[in-house]
Amino acid sequence: MNEGVSAALIDGKAHAQALRDRVRAGVGRLSRAPGLAVVLVGDDPASAVYVRAKGKACLEVGIASFEHRLPADTQQATLLSLVGQLNADPTVDGILVQLPLPGHIDSNAVIATIDPDKDVDGFHPVNVGRLASGLDGFVPCTPLGCLMLLKATLGDLSGLEAVVVGRSNIVGKPMAQLLLGANATVTIAHSRSRHLFALCRRADILVAAVGRPEMIRGDWVKPGATVIDVGINRVNGKLVGDVAFSEVAAHAGAITPVPGGVGPMTIACLLANTLTSAERRQNKDAF
Repeated sequence: MNEGVSAALIDGKAHAQALRDRVRAGVGRLSRAPGLAVVLVGDDPASAVYVRAKGKACLEVGIASFEHRLPADTQQATLLSLVGQLNADPTVDGILVQLPLPGHIDSNAVIATIDPDKDVDGFHPVNVGRLASGLDGFVPCTPLGCLMLLKATLGDLSGLEAVVVGRSNIVGKPMAQLLLGANATVTIAHSRSRHLFALCRRADILVAAVGRPEMIRGDWVKPGATVIDVGINRVNGKLVGDVAFSEVAAHAGAITPVPGGVGPMTIACLLANTLTSAERRQNKDAF
């Protein structure tokens, strides 16, 4: 534990490893290995790192990884055609098109082309609607991992006041829906919210997903609150979150570090979603 830290550290690596172990056991019960197709357009360095990490994680749990690397000047029609082929491929249970895409490609059109039942990223409008309606569907991996960490730390979330700072379609909005589904009282705040300090200060659960390095300061946090830091920002060669860690850890009851908190859970949840898809397609019980 870092010097000066009073909050309990939420070990995302350990929780992610436990989830991977469950996925590996589930894969072993299937008649064929689940298949995850990852599409990378262009040569964005960060995206390439993520794709390699996902491929390695698949191999470790017995999921077949199919990588499709396309040049940056690939036309949208070509990409949509590939997605259509993957939709029809019976060996593919999950499809992930790595974002961001080059500027000439409409990301929304690509996401909408993915079969919702193979959309293991949980970004398709059908899955967004399923989540909002309380129906079964795929949930974006980062907020799903956050919810798992919260439940492991706090147990029942019913009646707790949760504030989500950030309103992105990938994290903020689905995070709020998941917390509502867990019977928390939820406020979505963002960089333009008035009295953001006061909103954060009243939260039993504070999820920071605003994309601004160390924006959440120590005196913004209610004593004893559980803080989930989704941010990954590089500052002077060092990775930092959206939370000023040392300051906040002096007030919080529990906190995720950066790195080693939410990040490992994201890939583990992707593996879990892929297994769920394979089980459904093979008429097995859901994961």
